Amino acid sequence: MKIDLRSDTVTRPTPAMMQAMFLAKVGDDVFEEDPTINELEVKTATLFGMEAGLFCPSGTMTNQIAVNVHTRPGDEVILHKLSHLYYYEGGGMMRNSGVSVCLLEGERGMITAEDVENHINPADDVHRPLTTMVAVENTMNKGGGAVYDFNELLKIGEVARKHSLAYHMDGARIFNALAVTEQNATDYGKLFDSISVCFSKGLGAPVGSVLLGSKDFIYKARRIRKVFGGGMRQAGYLAAAAIYALDHNLERLNEDHRKAKVLAAFLSELNWVDEVLPVDTNILIFKTRPGLAAADVVKKLASAGLLCMDFDKQSIRMVTHLDFTDEMLEETLRILRESRSY
Repeated sequence: MKIDLRSDTVTRPTPAMMQAMFLAKVGDDVFEEDPTINELEVKTATLFGMEAGLFCPSGTMTNQIAVNVHTRPGDEVILHKLSHLYYYEGGGMMRNSGVSVCLLEGERGMITAEDVENHINPADDVHRPLTTMVAVENTMNKGGGAVYDFNELLKIGEVARKHSLAYHMDGARIFNALAVTEQNATDYGKLFDSISVCFSKGLGAPVGSVLLGSKDFIYKARRIRKVFGGGMRQAGYLAAAAIYALDHNLERLNEDHRKAKVLAAFLSELNWVDEVLPVDTNILIFKTRPGLAAADVVKKLASAGLLCMDFDKQSIRMVTHLDFTDEMLEETLRILRESRSY
């Protein structure tokens, strides 16, 4: 049995999801004539209480489109230094949109309203770029699936409005956040100018993200998607999987969170583990003891049938997902139990 905890992107469509894909009605989405994509865009926008949506191949594309619409070349975007938007998107912000970045520190990858306020450049200072956008990531991948305090998001939003900044959320795992908070999706829709929602992570669809915003924002975003090469034809087969995920895979997310907490508790007892970050959702990050390279541990675990990812020289990430069964959880604990001598 090979157990893959490298990411929640490794899942396969279930037979029921595949059936929904096979039965999808499709058309040419560049002509805005694919009925299943249109349905997904409306369904997602309605869920968040926003005006419109745009289906794209990836969350990287939805994030990059948002930056391009919200900014002009030479502007500056405020975000955490470990944000996916900056850290894991190939320098796309700078290459695609020509923007500068103001990279903030913050516990577990999260920023505060006070930090944002303190790093907005004076608009009358010609020596510095214009601050025009602030972006947050929820849940925060590099922070171990950390969930923002919604009150802090509200405060950041107040700062953004005060200074006329666009406010974007990379919600790649927003449904994981919603599963553990008292908020609902419309709370976020009221707060942000744009939201990127991914279906190929915790929800288990094979491909796709939707960018949400106002009708005017999405009109502009559709043009940028074309420029970025993201216009697709009969992509309703992919959208059908995302619709199925929304209808069937939201309530089960807490199962992934439970399993991540079980793993965290077990890892904290191992002598080669130095620290386990708090687990809020389905992402688990832990640090190896000094002198023990994370990459070496990852290789040894892989040879035992457990795949995970070294996040840096001393950190390892595991991500639970819908293909990670209770049987696999028990097998994972067995493999870890036999790893005490690392």
